[in-house]
Amino acid sequence: MWDGAFYRVQRKGYEICFVPDAGVPLDEMDDVDMWVIFDNGERWSGTIYTLDVVHRDMDRWRETGECLGGRFFSVWDGLIVRDRGIPGMVDVVDDLVRSGDHRSVFRDVGPQETDA
Repeated sequence: MWDGAFYRVQRKGYEICFVPDAGVPLDEMDDVDMWVIFDNGERWSGTIYTLDVVHRDMDRWRETGECLGGRFFSVWDGLIVRDRGIPGMVDVVDDLVRSGDHRSVFRDVGPQETDA
């Protein structure tokens, strides 16, 4: 469901909150920031890229000289998926949560701070 600039997917015990680019259909999204927010307050952040995005960026860096001329792609909390689209990305995140692997893929950003 849309919530302002965010696209939220509710799950039992957690939600996945995406920040999609304006004007890009959800099934064509190929690079998106996201959080997994658990009911207990845990929050994990990451960026999901498709293989095409990685390839495109590395080709561009070959020309610009970034990342040793496009010879590597590195991101701490990044997840590379084969196919574009929020629906497929949700499937991958759900699997990571089920297995507990989200803890090694995404970045723990701690609980949301609340005003006292």
